[in-house]
Amino acid sequence: MRNLRPFVMILTSLGIGLAAMTVAAQWLRERGEQQTHPVLVAAHDLAAGTRLEASMFTVAHWPIALKLPPALSQPQDVEGRVITTALLRGEPLLQARLAAAGETGGLSALLREGRRAVTVKVNEIVGVAGFALPGNFVDVMVHTTDPQNQPVSRIVLERIRVMAVAQDTGPQENRPRLVNAVTLEVTPEEAERMDLARSVGTLSLVLRSQSDTAPVVTQGARKRDVLLTDVAAAPPPPKPAPAARRAAPPPPPAAEPAPDARPEILRGVKVSAQ
Repeated sequence: MRNLRPFVMILTSLGIGLAAMTVAAQWLRERGEQQTHPVLVAAHDLAAGTRLEASMFTVAHWPIALKLPPALSQPQDVEGRVITTALLRGEPLLQARLAAAGETGGLSALLREGRRAVTVKVNEIVGVAGFALPGNFVDVMVHTTDPQNQPVSRIVLERIRVMAVAQDTGPQENRPRLVNAVTLEVTPEEAERMDLARSVGTLSLVLRSQSDTAPVVTQGARKRDVLLTDVAAAPPPPKPAPAARRAAPPPPPAAEPAPDARPEILRGVKVSAQ
């Protein structure tokens, strides 16, 4: 019996320790849950315009101290809704990323209120070598002729958001893509101007910085502007050195009067000419 007593004490100590650990873990879990709130997070990557289902999300406990914007917490609340931006795995679903109720998905769900989508035919040059990706901003430039039938290029639309390239609404690995069509988000007035510009000339896209929001007012570029720029940039031709003036010869000395060749005759103090 005396040999069993140490083993009993050891087993009793282990039991008390396990019980303490269980109570402490339960207390920490309850305290942690009190400082968090449930949030829906994406179970896998979701593209913009996706029609949502409850199985696409899981519930995670988000710390209250992070002050997350209004987010959804119940899977049944997202059934049938459409997201306007892409979601990555583990990213919380915010109210601001949901399209209006009743949207069926696709490109129309990504349009902001009062906006329209218009597609422009592009090639490698017009499409900025494939760098005009969804989410980027571009200026639209038209090349046509003015009332004097002179060629002119001018920016007609500024800071237009690219919604899709070909049939994709999201960038693929953020790499340039050569496509034959780009869809832009415009207002109704901008859609009219773009359609008119497309019918009277050739359109080109000019990639713009996302942080550049200042409007630009230009008069357009014409042939004379290009030629004048070339002339101004060229150095002026060297001027020929002025020819050295030849010194005028000095005037000849005045001729002395010729002496009188007639002989003179002296007679006393009188002089008489012969």
